[in-house]
Formats: sequence, structure tokens, C-alpha cells
Amino acid sequence: MERNSIWVAFATSLVLLNMTNCVEYEVKKTLIQFLAQVSGNDGQQNSTLIWKQDSDPCKDHWQGVYCDPQSMSIKRLILDRFNLSGTLDAAMLCNFQPLAASLTFLSLDGNKISGVIASEIGNCKQLTRLHLSGNHLSGNLPSSLAMLNNLKRLDISSNEFSGPLPNLSRISGLNMFLAQNNHLSGAIPAFNFYNFDLFNVSFNDFSGHIPNVHGYFSSDSFLGNPELCGDPLPKKCSDQPMPLSASEESKGPSREQILMYSGYAALGVVILLFVVLKLCRRKKGENKIEALNGMVVVADGGVEKSSNVSNQYKDGVSRSEFSATSESGTVSQSLVVLSRPATHEERMFEALKLEDLLRAPAELIGRGKNGSLYKVMLDNGIMVVVKRIKDWTISSYDFKHRMQILSQAKHPHVLSPLAFYCSKQEKLLVYEYQQNGSLFKHLHGTPKTFDWTSRLGIAAIIADALAFMHQELGHHGIGHGNLKSSNILLNKNMEPCISEYGVMGMDDQGGSPFASPIYAGASDILKGDVYVFGVILLELLTGKLVKSNGIDLTDWVQSVVREEWTGEVFDKCLLSEYASEERMVNLLQVAIRCVNRSPEARPSMNQVALMINTIKEDEEKSLIYEV
Repeated sequence: MERNSIWVAFATSLVLLNMTNCVEYEVKKTLIQFLAQVSGNDGQQNSTLIWKQDSDPCKDHWQGVYCDPQSMSIKRLILDRFNLSGTLDAAMLCNFQPLAASLTFLSLDGNKISGVIASEIGNCKQLTRLHLSGNHLSGNLPSSLAMLNNLKRLDISSNEFSGPLPNLSRISGLNMFLAQNNHLSGAIPAFNFYNFDLFNVSFNDFSGHIPNVHGYFSSDSFLGNPELCGDPLPKKCSDQPMPLSASEESKGPSREQILMYSGYAALGVVILLFVVLKLCRRKKGENKIEALNGMVVVADGGVEKSSNVSNQYKDGVSRSEFSATSESGTVSQSLVVLSRPATHEERMFEALKLEDLLRAPAELIGRGKNGSLYKVMLDNGIMVVVKRIKDWTISSYDFKHRMQILSQAKHPHVLSPLAFYCSKQEKLLVYEYQQNGSLFKHLHGTPKTFDWTSRLGIAAIIADALAFMHQELGHHGIGHGNLKSSNILLNKNMEPCISEYGVMGMDDQGGSPFASPIYAGASDILKGDVYVFGVILLELLTGKLVKSNGIDLTDWVQSVVREEWTGEVFDKCLLSEYASEERMVNLLQVAIRCVNRSPEARPSMNQVALMINTIKEDEEKSLIYEV
């Protein structure tokens, strides 16, 4: 029996080995056939690309083929500007499961490839980038393109495509769409333009209304479409309402409509309550008003004109002409608008007034022990976030003084308050709205958004920004004080921005896990920032929550490293991509230094930024060498 078992095991291993060799053979055969097809040389390979059946695409580094160094599966085909003049056979690639399951990047830019994109392209589910610009491709785009849920970048520019666009707005992660210089027609889908870094559909045959781009793209992205109208083009649309698609009609009222109707309802309630308050004041001689209750549906506030507004603030701080009366009956300071560079968009913020906030429709998006967070749409269409803080012990004088200090330190990746309001009972902070959410959401949501290169870039940007703020404000004893991944917001370019810098103790939404002694006092606050930045690095590397089922992330990582199982720390998503384990380990060592329990043993943020940028430079050099 034992001998029979040995023979069975031996035979099984031979079968598996034969199957593996068969799969490898089929992969090579499919790639060579695909190259012959796009080369167009009577079925022969392009002379500049030598792919041989008796060699290995990964081990022998076939030109234009890039593999996962661990699984040795083919991840990228980059065949740009090889003078290919055949046809694109997407079915050949995407119907072959070993390639369809691994291929993430297909690029054929700058060739002379003709034909159509086959509907089978939808089977390449892992594609994140599809670049086909500068060819002679034609025909309609297949509707299956909209099934590529992982697609982030699509470039079909400078071809001969015609017909309508498929509903690419279904792809939630799409952040680049270039389709200029084609013959595409019909309506432009209602993309979520907040997500886009690049968007261009100029010089086609599109018609109808341009969807609301929310100011993110100029007319250059839409020129050369004679039948297009609406912002940002100078050509205005007729008064007829834009026809809705069947899917839009089925959805019911949009979010903007809900906000608008809520605003009307809130305004009506505010007016009614204002009249009631006037009558009550005549009887009691009191005026009870709360600064931000006009932002919710049930409101009991109003605004009265200040008869004598004097500007007490200098050095770039301006005041509006409105003031509000607090619950104590004393006149509070009006909304203070902090100075900003005088671009057109930023001048719109300078006109911000307390009255604008009181009458604008708002949505409650967060609530903590010390206050609430509102998303507010102003009359000019600009979205802001208002942080309402109640029962905080800092004096009004100290609060205003800190706001003035913070307004002096400007960094492109630190969100400075646009304005603030201060009374005895509560304080308001107004920030520019960031539509792409928080780093926490993208790291711990489904699906996870960032690959290794993106995570390393985010770490470098945050480190640089924190180092700058520590240098500018450290001598005032002002650090962040409440740094966490939910306070790292992503701007329209998906770049990280630190929010709520310098407002330590004002907010406890979700509960900061870093209480004393991490922030033991003003003298330790900068080192406290270093600690929690190290925790954010651990989140980036592991993909795990800071606290989960009673387990602390820093304790878990350190215990795993002590047991010399460092590889178990890293996010499986990173290990399945191109992430260099050597550079991940280097970043992990930086994080471990940051989370040292002794503040004196932690590096400064300047040192941390230098170490991370060195790792990032090594990563960039390796990518250049690889390509």
C-alpha cells in the first residue's frame, strides 16, 4: 500500500508539472500570436521585437513585457511606438484566462494599428490602464468597456472612433479619460469629475448639454464639438431642460435637488422662527440666537446687521460686515475671513459671510464629543466644510490668536481655515471641501485604492508637509495634535492634504486612540505628531485598522517583527503587485522608529521626511530602470 501511494504521488506531480508547462507554453504562444497580429507583417513578428517560443517572457525579459517578480505572471504589455501596423485582437488576450486574470496595463500608443476594439475587452477584469492613443482604430466603443471596474486610466485619443460613448461613468475609480480627436457623438455621460486628474473630449461630434464639471475643467476639454453647449463653453444652452437618461429618471431626485429643497425648507423655518424671536424679544427684551443652528432643518437663529463694525485684525485678516448675538446676549465677533492669495477662485472665499453660512443648505457629515461637522453648499456653488465646536475651554482671545498664527503658515498640502467665528459658547472653522474623502476611507474601504507607489508617495507628501509645519510653528508650541488617517483628506488630484492642523482638543470624532502620554503636553506635541505619523505609516504598509478587536496595530507589528516574521506585516495587496519588499522593510523601519514609546528616541519630522524621500528616490530609479 505504501508503495502504491508513492507511485500515485509521483504520477500526480508529473501531471501537475505537465499542466504547468502546458500553461506556460500557451501563454507564450498567445503572446506571440498577439504580437504577429498587431505587427501586421503577414503574420510574422515585428523585427524590432524578438519574442521566441523557446525563451521565457519573464525570465528572459521579453521587450515590452513586464512581470510580477514573485508569481512570474504577466502584468503589463507596453508596446508604444514600435511602428505596429496590424490589428488589435483583444479577444485573443482577454479570452485566455491566464492573461486576462493577470494583465493590468495594456499600452499600444503611437502605432498604426487599425480595426475595432472587440467586446471581449471586458473579460480583462484586472486592467487598470488601457492606452491606445495615436492609432487608426475605428468603429464604436464596446459597451463592455464600462465593465472594467478596476480601470483608472483610459486613453483612446487621436483615433477614428465613432458613435456614442458607453456609460463609463459606472467605473467609480476612473481618474483619466482622454478621447480627443475622434468622431465620437451623442451625449457626454455624467462623469464624477471630482475624481479626474485628466479629462478631454475635444474635437469630436458630441452634442447637448455638458454635465456639471464643478469648475474642475476648462473649455479646452470640450472645444471642437459644435453641438455642445453649457459651461465651461461660451455657447449657452436653450432654456429647455436637459433630457435625462432612463437610468437617471429611475433614480429620482438627485443629491443636489435634495439639498436645494432642504435648503428651501430650512429657510422657511428660519424665517418663521425669526418672526417668533422678534415677538419674544419685545416681551422679554432678550435675543437668543445660536450661530450655526440655521444650518440644520430645525433652526432657531438669525443674523442682524452690525451698526458699527471696526476691523481689529491686521496682518492679512479681514472681517465681514455681519455679527451675531450669542446666547449670553453680548455681541460676538463677526465671521473672520483669513486672507488668501488673490486668484479668482480664492477671492470668492474672501466674500464669505456668516449670513452665507446661516442660510445655506447643509448636510451633517460627522459628530463628536466637542462638536459637529457640516458640508455646506454656498450660493455661488462652492462647497465648504464647517466645523462647529461647542464647550471648548480655550478663551476667545487665545482662539483668535491661534487662528492668526495658523494663517501665517501656508503649505499646499495642509488645509488652512478659510474663516472662523468665535463666541463664548461655540466656535466655527470653515474649510475648503475635499470631495475625494479621507485616506482612512481609501485604505480601509472596499476596494482598496492605492498601490505601493501611491502609498509611498502619500507618505512622502505628508512627511514633507508636517516637517514644514513643525519648522514654521514649532517655536509657538503648535503641532497637529490630532493626526490620524481620517484627518488626511484627498484633493481633486488625489493628493493628500492634512486637515485640522493646530486645533488640538477641538474634535474627538471617532475617538483618537492616541491619548496621554503620547500627547503629554505642549513640549511633547511635535514628538506626538511623529508618533502618530508612524502609525499612519503602519496603516499604509499593513492595510489594517489602528485598533481592531482590542488589538493595537503598533503592538501587533512590533510583536511580529520581534518574531522575525516581517513579511507577514505587509498588506497582501502590496505583495501581489510590484512592491519591493526591500523598500517596504525600509519604510517599516522608519515607522518603528517613529512609534518608539520614548519621545526622545523618536526622530524629528525633518529626519523622517529625509528618510522617506530617500526610499522614494530609490523606488523611482528602479521604475525607470524597469521600463
